Amino acid sequence: MPTARSTTVRDLRRRNRSRTLWELYLHGPLTYQQVARAANVSLATVSNVIGDLVRLGSVSDAGSEDSNGGRPRGLFHVNPEAGYVVGVDVGETAVMVELFDLRMRALASHRSVTPHPRLEPAEVVDLVVCGIESAVEESGVEPADILGVGVGVPGLVERMPVDAPHSAAESFGPGDGTEAVVYEQSMGWGVHPIERRLRERIELPIIVDNGANTLGQAERWFGAAKDCDDAIIVLLGAGVGASILPADTAANAFAGELGHTTIAYGGRECVCGARGCLEAYAGAEAVVARYDELVRRDDGHAHPAGEQCAGLEERMLAILRAHDRDDPAAAQAVEELVQYLGVGLANLVNLFTPERIVIGGWLGHALPDTVLSRITDAVGRNALARGFERLEVVRARLGADAVALGAATLPVAAFLDAGGELQVGSRRSTVAASL
Repeated sequence: MPTARSTTVRDLRRRNRSRTLWELYLHGPLTYQQVARAANVSLATVSNVIGDLVRLGSVSDAGSEDSNGGRPRGLFHVNPEAGYVVGVDVGETAVMVELFDLRMRALASHRSVTPHPRLEPAEVVDLVVCGIESAVEESGVEPADILGVGVGVPGLVERMPVDAPHSAAESFGPGDGTEAVVYEQSMGWGVHPIERRLRERIELPIIVDNGANTLGQAERWFGAAKDCDDAIIVLLGAGVGASILPADTAANAFAGELGHTTIAYGGRECVCGARGCLEAYAGAEAVVARYDELVRRDDGHAHPAGEQCAGLEERMLAILRAHDRDDPAAAQAVEELVQYLGVGLANLVNLFTPERIVIGGWLGHALPDTVLSRITDAVGRNALARGFERLEVVRARLGADAVALGAATLPVAAFLDAGGELQVGSRRSTVAASL
């Protein structure tokens, strides 16, 4: 049996710094007293820990607050300039790259849109590299000051063992001799070592996760699920994904391929090769294809909302506008989206009984309030009554670029877990060696 590793004083200090940083990051600015209560440690410990973090540059003074007649109490928060992070949203036809400070304020962004219906892995790597270079140049941030790059990708992501040891640039990730591999049937990638391909081109720490999970993490940290531990975040775009956080598993959110659950036996063929998947009815590609089918059946020619020259997002938005103008084909296509998505979300309610379903993604944000309300009603008609009674269906708060924002939280979380010690480049402090 392997020998259990003993806990050293250095380990204990790092653990206390990590707990303090998490509290300051998610709930700050805070006083010594507030951190001590939240982290369940003594005031003396907090004083020492925050002193260490201030010397390290990870925490800075945020002013003071009144203390009921006594001396004002100092406030502290995570230093937004302690490092910078990059978030990448890899979609079906586009790649978004954004660079943030630790306050998650976007300093630069770069979006690459291609005319291809599906991006190839090699093209994804090229676009990510180009996007990072553009964002770094626009922001003026030194590459050496970037803590890491988080990448949200479509498909199932698993960590697999690798033969070669990780380089120094990789040390900010899990550091467990594994790499992220993506299983993506819908885009035709098959099994692809996406993390390895990115590392071959990018000399920065990289962490890869499913895009629905990165959206979910952003909404849990900053958005519509911040005050709810029992939520499911749905990513609605060309396809349909979900990040599932059942009750009592706050540290174990997982990405679910909601779009590839079957809702119609022997139904429409899905891009994954199966039939009757939710994505074949409720994804933007399916809605646009259905609209075109209805137009051809009724008139034999395309309406403006079905212009073939436009990209997927433009065409879907045009259908929603046509729906508002009582275009019969658009009205039917959107109504089918409402009903099928209602069934798919009702299945989630019956399986997990969440308190909240948050609908995000570029299509989720584009849905009019009236359509979102009809989706909620459709969920109620198909879910068990008791589960639906406690359910709230809401729109995501963080906008269409939340996948990239959530991806950027991956290196932020690694930074917080490391107790702020793993600073890089010109910001790496010799103080770290003595803490």
